[in-house]
Amino acid sequence: MSRRASPWARIQKRLTGVALAVASVLVVGAWGYMVFGDFPAFEAFYMALTTITTVGYGEILPMSKAARAWNIGYVIVGVSTMIVSLGALTQTVVELELSGYFAERRNRGMIDRLANHYIICGFGRVGRAAAAELDLSGAPFLIVDRSEEETERAMRMGYIAVAADCTRDESLRELGIDRAAGLIAALSTDADNLYLILTAKTLNAKVQVAARVIEEESEAKLKRAGADIVYAPYAMAGHRLSQSLLRPHVKDFIDFTTGNTVGLDVRIEQVLVSGGSGFVSQSLRDTPIRRELGLIVLAIRRANGEMVFNPPAECVLAAGDFLIVLGPPAQLRRLEDLLGSAA
Repeated sequence: MSRRASPWARIQKRLTGVALAVASVLVVGAWGYMVFGDFPAFEAFYMALTTITTVGYGEILPMSKAARAWNIGYVIVGVSTMIVSLGALTQTVVELELSGYFAERRNRGMIDRLANHYIICGFGRVGRAAAAELDLSGAPFLIVDRSEEETERAMRMGYIAVAADCTRDESLRELGIDRAAGLIAALSTDADNLYLILTAKTLNAKVQVAARVIEEESEAKLKRAGADIVYAPYAMAGHRLSQSLLRPHVKDFIDFTTGNTVGLDVRIEQVLVSGGSGFVSQSLRDTPIRRELGLIVLAIRRANGEMVFNPPAECVLAAGDFLIVLGPPAQLRRLEDLLGSAA
């Protein structure tokens, strides 16, 4: 992950210089008050400190003409040193902010707190669309891209983002790959996505990986590498274009239910029937899914992988089933609560 080592090294050198300059002025000032003003050591240091900080307490002990002459020169040198030091510290804070150091530290803390999150690798058009969908669903996610410009763009949009090479083991570990629920491989080339999938699956064999593919012949390779889902954006775009001409109403309905158009707020969602749910062993007719919540059950994916399309009212639910349901988001959330609660 990017550390901006060179700017930070310059800043550390500057801070060290400021500390040495202030310490030197204090030591020289205390020495002068001890020699010319016959001050005890502690009082001499105290006088030097109050002088360069312009606190203005005055002479804490009577001073001779020689001591006051020394004090005049010390005020000029000491106060000037403090002004220069404060200017250097201010410049340091500004440079840290502009270099993204503070933002990176904030991101680091947020990443460490993430769990069951999604990692979007690449913030091009595909990555931005994936981020928008995850953001809409409320799922935790972060973005990683090699480009500082794309990373800053993501952060301006309010996302957690880091600049890093996500094909490296170290980068994925720092992004919490071992705690991640899924990874979206949306890098610019199929070769990069292939290497990313191999790396991610090596570090976390259970992570779900969805990848975009550019060349059709690469699809099988990405799947062999461990990708659970592979999409070809250009092929999908061509399919949607032809559908919009041949079956415009079907295309409008798909856009309508997936939230791609403005209209009635409905979504298609998958909802798990938990083992402790009171819906287990009940038929759809006996549940409030259709009757009270007004939701449409499009299909049921059984735990064994069987897909039941347009299930009849007498279809009995079992633990581990996924219901593919269409309806308003608020009602879908109520259904999730009901199916996840104990009987």
